[in-house]
Amino acid sequence: MNPKESMYRKMPCIKGDGDRFERVFHEVVEEVPVALFVNGRHVMTAMMSPVQLEDFVTGYLFTEQIIRDFDEIESIKIEKNRISVITRNLFKVLGPKKTILSGCGGSTSYIDAEKLPKITSDFVISTEKINASMRDVLSSDLHRTTGGIHVVALLDTDKVISVSEDIGRHNAVDRVIGFGLRTGIDFSRTFIVSSGRISSEMVRKCLTANIPVIISRSATTTLSVEIAEKTGLTIIGFVRAGKMNIYTQPQRVAGTKAVSGMSPAQ
Repeated sequence: MNPKESMYRKMPCIKGDGDRFERVFHEVVEEVPVALFVNGRHVMTAMMSPVQLEDFVTGYLFTEQIIRDFDEIESIKIEKNRISVITRNLFKVLGPKKTILSGCGGSTSYIDAEKLPKITSDFVISTEKINASMRDVLSSDLHRTTGGIHVVALLDTDKVISVSEDIGRHNAVDRVIGFGLRTGIDFSRTFIVSSGRISSEMVRKCLTANIPVIISRSATTTLSVEIAEKTGLTIIGFVRAGKMNIYTQPQRVAGTKAVSGMSPAQ
């Protein structure tokens, strides 16, 4: 079976078109609970698409700062609805349990930006690359088929490194970061492209990995902008038809100049 076909099932529904109705089957995205255990302890349960689970768990453990690099993982065992991880440090203290709901990752209600990592990178990206990446990466057959999937990609200026499709964009971010960890990618020379809204949780994950730029064809949030301004992350939203909004750190976009007298609070 094509891996993408495992991400949806054809389910019966009644299709309406004006005053005409008919029974049809439509592709509906899979949403499954996956429980994560680290060194025998339940860490969290995520609602997600059932693919790329090794990439997901690697990225999740890293962005939640349970591990510092991929070498700290001794083994990963994947069963139907369970992922069991053994780390080299069996006595490592884990953070609190949390459940990631589909489309809304994390359970943190307050983020202290002063305690978050700062971006260390001199990476610069062109507007041409931004537009081309958005156009090429987010052309998803799966999204067109189901209408219910997020697409996230990790890229550098030369190539697409990893693409993930999931019901939750936070899960997809963890997947592409996990792939980068497993393949030894230098995140300081990369950027993320997303089909969905940029949230503070996505910003936090980029900061942990030292990914300097996050781009979306959708919106962002005020908290994301405020955190990114303080930590050196570039946020670019509403990338559509050659247009874009650069909310923070515009110096990373070639040919731009910061507009004096403006701040994220305005």
